[in-house]
Amino acid sequence: MICDTNWLLFTALSLFTLKVDAQESSSSTGASSSSSSSSNASSESSSAGSNSELVGTWSSKSNTVFTGPGFYDPIDELLIEPALPGISYSFTEDGYWEEAVYQITSNAQNHSCPAAALTFQHGTYEILSNGSLLLTPFEVDGRQLLSEPCEDYGISTYSRYIQTELYDQFSVYVDPYHGRYRLNLFEWDGTPVQPLYLAYRPPMMLPTETLNPTDTAAETHSLRKRIRRSLANKGRTRAVKVSPINVDLWWWTSVGVIAVGGVSYFFL
Repeated sequence: MICDTNWLLFTALSLFTLKVDAQESSSSTGASSSSSSSSNASSESSSAGSNSELVGTWSSKSNTVFTGPGFYDPIDELLIEPALPGISYSFTEDGYWEEAVYQITSNAQNHSCPAAALTFQHGTYEILSNGSLLLTPFEVDGRQLLSEPCEDYGISTYSRYIQTELYDQFSVYVDPYHGRYRLNLFEWDGTPVQPLYLAYRPPMMLPTETLNPTDTAAETHSLRKRIRRSLANKGRTRAVKVSPINVDLWWWTSVGVIAVGGVSYFFL
C-alpha cells in the first residue's frame, strides 16, 4: 500500500514538472518570436529610405552625366551633350530634385539611325507613406533636345518637357563590389532602373527655383532660335591662333636685307 502511494506521488510530480517545462518553453518561444518580429520591423524601417539618405548627386556607371551647370545652361538655355550616355539625379534634404538624362535608342530597322535625347528637369519630391518616391517638376523649366538623324534631316527638335515621375520604391546602401553608396530606383511596376552611385554630397545642382518662368508661343519660338544658334556656334571661337613664326619680325628682317643689298649694289 505504501509502495503504491509513493508511486502515485512520483507520477504526479513528474507530470507537474513536464507541464512547467512546457510552459517555460512556450514562453521562451514567444519571446524569441517577438524579438524576431521586432528585429524584422526595425530592418524594414531602416530600408524604407529617408530624405537624408537621398541627399547628394547620383550618377550611372558611365560616370559622365551629372546634374548642374555642366549639363544645362539656364542663361542660354543650352543642353550640353556629355561624352557618354547616362542618367543623374540630385536630391536636397529640404525636398528638391534635379534630373539629367542622356539617352541613345537604337533603330532596329536601320542601325545607322539611332535616336538621341538630352533631358533636363527639376522640381520638388516627396516620399509617400507607402515608401514610393514622387518627383514633381517645375512645369516651365523642363527641356529636351531630341535628335533623329534619319527623320529630322539633321535638325534636332528642342522643346519644353514635363513629366511627373513616380518610383514604386528605392533603397540606399553601400555596394559591396564597388565600395560606394548606391541608389536603386524601381519603376511603378517594379522594373529596376540602372543603379546610380553617389558622386557629390552635398549635391551639384542648379538653383532650386523656377529658372525660366515664360511659356508663351513667342517666347518658345525665340528660345528655339537662340538654342539652334548656340548649337551652331558651339565649335566656334573668337580666339586667334598664334603662329609659331613672328610674321612682323620676319617682314622687317626681309626689308632690312633688301635695303642692305640695294646699298651694296650702288657702292660696288
